[in-house]
Amino acid sequence: MKKVKIGVIGAGSISSMHLDAYASHPEVELVAICDMNRTRAEEQAAKYGIPNVYSQASELLANSEVDAVSICTWNNTHAEFSIAALEAGKHVLCEKPLCQTVEQALEVEAAVKRSGRVFQVGFVRRYGETTRILRKFIDAGDLGDIYYAKASYLRRLGNPGGWFADKERSGGGPLIDIGVHVIDLCWYLMGRPKVRSVLGSTYYKLGNRSNVKHLSFYQAADYDASKNDVEDMANALIRFENGATLMVDVSFTLHAIKNDTTISIYGTKGGAQVEPELQIATEKHDVMLNLLPQADRLSFDFASGFRSEIAHFVSCCLGRAETLSPVEDGVEMMKILCGIYESAAAGKEIRFDDNL
Repeated sequence: MKKVKIGVIGAGSISSMHLDAYASHPEVELVAICDMNRTRAEEQAAKYGIPNVYSQASELLANSEVDAVSICTWNNTHAEFSIAALEAGKHVLCEKPLCQTVEQALEVEAAVKRSGRVFQVGFVRRYGETTRILRKFIDAGDLGDIYYAKASYLRRLGNPGGWFADKERSGGGPLIDIGVHVIDLCWYLMGRPKVRSVLGSTYYKLGNRSNVKHLSFYQAADYDASKNDVEDMANALIRFENGATLMVDVSFTLHAIKNDTTISIYGTKGGAQVEPELQIATEKHDVMLNLLPQADRLSFDFASGFRSEIAHFVSCCLGRAETLSPVEDGVEMMKILCGIYESAAAGKEIRFDDNL
């Protein structure tokens, strides 16, 4: 059985999700890992039995044994490493977001087309079980035309600090870190219509709230409470060329009673609540119905989502499948995210030229 030989670039926290999924896949051999913190890379190599350890991405990409890579680094390196990997002849799975700017996204897209390699953007929620269930209903026309979606991903206390709170490395705060997940999922379920305009707001009111006691939250390995220049919260109204709209609000910190992850889509024949639990709303015999699918899990599970995403990537590398999250979708998502930040800064709606 042919095995895909994988290298992982970046050995931070998200890499563990990739490494776990690769390690459990029968058609994968983990052969290389790199991180500029070599000690961290060596720790992951020891845990997963990876023979080659590097401190530079260029060193890993020069290894001809590597067939494909996962890029699990800071956002400001995604475009650079993606292009370098493609030019080195590797297939690429790049963590979300694709990069930091639309210009970078277009450069990556051009590199993908030149290379002919597989390129998959890490929109992991597309690969979740509940998403697969719901897509069957959508593809069968059971929800009709989806014309509206609404998503909230609100943390009352959850600024991870470190590189997440450093705009130069991250590109922004909750919008580009966790907002990308829910915006992309809604957009994917809506049929990926082209964006027409965005009207967004960002708020820098509460900081990282490192003063709060008695509540724990995830902190980056390089957490430093004195450094934070990203937004606390963002919201937006996104309009698409087909007339559909998406409303979204996301936060790292907010004076809220509780954390809230709520995702819903609405169509002409039915609607669906995706989170916190998959349910479908419809109408039959002049009666409104709420349908509860029967499944082991009715909300998104990151571990199984990553296993599914990695398995699909491996199948693509072996020529058995086409990715569900191609580079073109990464470009469109960067238009949306950057448009929201631009709209917030300018205080006005941003409209997109059809040529973009």
